[in-house]
Amino acid sequence: MYIMWQGNSIVNKAISPKIIIFNLKEDIIMAFCGKCGTKLSEEVKFCPGCGASTYLEDTQPMEENIQSSRANMATNTAAYEASDIEQNKLMAILAYIGILVLIPLFAAKESKFARYHTNQGLILAICGIVYSVAYTIVTQMLLAISWRLGLFISPILGLIGLVFFVLAVMGIINASQGKEKELPIIGKFTILK
Repeated sequence: MYIMWQGNSIVNKAISPKIIIFNLKEDIIMAFCGKCGTKLSEEVKFCPGCGASTYLEDTQPMEENIQSSRANMATNTAAYEASDIEQNKLMAILAYIGILVLIPLFAAKESKFARYHTNQGLILAICGIVYSVAYTIVTQMLLAISWRLGLFISPILGLIGLVFFVLAVMGIINASQGKEKELPIIGKFTILK
């Protein structure tokens, strides 16, 4: 994956004609002139092809932009207002605690941040209920066939239930940190809009 940085911010193209391309996997840095495309060495202050200035006043904003770009690749938190996140963190956390998903479902309808976490919590709760019903039916069937078979396989099937606990903890951590981050497996599904 590559990030192209130009000037003192990733989105501002007017500050400097120098374009720097970072390879995040291999930490390779390549610099090109933003006007003519000539490859530049690090110490060059003027492009040898067109004479444009390539001097960068401060590299600190560049490092901050790279870090924020890496963070925004994993989350879409920038889509929400900071006040919405702060006011509705508790509602977002409650969304991952079983039946308590109903509280943010009805109490935080206007909050996009709480709605996102409520959607994930609701899907998690539905999947947990379906799993519990299926687990009970399979366990009872196995016990009806053979009590030894039921006692051997039931605990193994019960360990699958830990997945729901782990997903809930991950959701609570993301909500408490104010992040919109999809949960593995169920994060791509949407019930609420």
